[in-house]
Amino acid sequence: MLIKAAVTHHKGSAFKIETVNLSEPKENEVLIKVVASGVCHTDAIVRDQIAPVPLPAVLGHEGSGIVEKIGFNVRTVRPGDHVVLSFSSCGQCEECLTGHPTTCNELNPLNFGGRMSDHTHRIFYKEQEVSTFFGQSSFSTYVVANEKNLVKVDKDVDLALLGPLGCGIQTGSGTVLNKLKPEFGSTIAIYGCGAVGLSAVMAAKIAGCSKIIAIDVHDHRLELAMELGATHALNGKEVVDVVAQIKEMTNGGAHYAIETTGVPVVVRQSVQALKNRGTVAIVGATGEVTFNIHQDLMADGKTMVGVVEGDAVPQVFIPKLIEYYKRGQFPFNKLIKFYNFDEINEAFEDSHTGKTVKPVLKM
Repeated sequence: MLIKAAVTHHKGSAFKIETVNLSEPKENEVLIKVVASGVCHTDAIVRDQIAPVPLPAVLGHEGSGIVEKIGFNVRTVRPGDHVVLSFSSCGQCEECLTGHPTTCNELNPLNFGGRMSDHTHRIFYKEQEVSTFFGQSSFSTYVVANEKNLVKVDKDVDLALLGPLGCGIQTGSGTVLNKLKPEFGSTIAIYGCGAVGLSAVMAAKIAGCSKIIAIDVHDHRLELAMELGATHALNGKEVVDVVAQIKEMTNGGAHYAIETTGVPVVVRQSVQALKNRGTVAIVGATGEVTFNIHQDLMADGKTMVGVVEGDAVPQVFIPKLIEYYKRGQFPFNKLIKFYNFDEINEAFEDSHTGKTVKPVLKM
């Protein structure tokens, strides 16, 4: 079938909305009419080939939509169901079978390899094969995805809001609630107040952290962090010594930290500002970081851990986030600004400059 999709033709090029051909769903696959798709930093680094995916490609990995058709052997959804699309996993390796699909042995080829699980393509532009991203490619009006990508959601919540739950918002909140699991009354520092960091702020409030310290360089994001549950806010451009300030606020250091920026100097700060035996979760894509292993980690028994997609099982975790949202405990809608699909390049620019926390494209 002919659909509209934002195609990335070359490294760093603007997104171009093209007419492409989408194949029918095969076994275990589902055709979905996309209602909306979040815009994520990961899409930008793939567009710029910092994280390579074969081009041309249709990016987008935070889709929400309505099931139109199901392929053979699909058991979890039916036409008319509302779904959120998340990452791909094989469902068969030890990591998947023990409840950790975010560290699936096939995570990279399934999400960044450009092909579906049967190693073939579903998208074609003028007979040329086009890469699929995260098994969905939600920067398009329709997608074909494996049912393992899908999370069936209630129909009583605006479906256009829900796409970002599939990656960025799941990553921030899941890192707190699934991985760090901070004790009631503990302290946490969150570096970077984009969609991931602000989702972590809301989750830390749910967890009952006594001090939630938000660090960013944009005052408007820090103001939003305070509205969403942060107890303290630090502007990294204005504070002379972020580490010393956090240690003063927390009587010696934070129990936990989440680093979302990927900036090497900030990554090191996130370790240094921990309390003895504290833990920092690294979720931002970062380059090489230089540590004094003894001074920064060993001497005080600190832990640094990498976390992908909030260590979540999307089919279990995303419905929980929606329940928190319904109760008013997780107001992620405050992060979102809607754009029309043909405004995709503007949405990316606003996200890059910090003007918008979480752009969402309406198809």
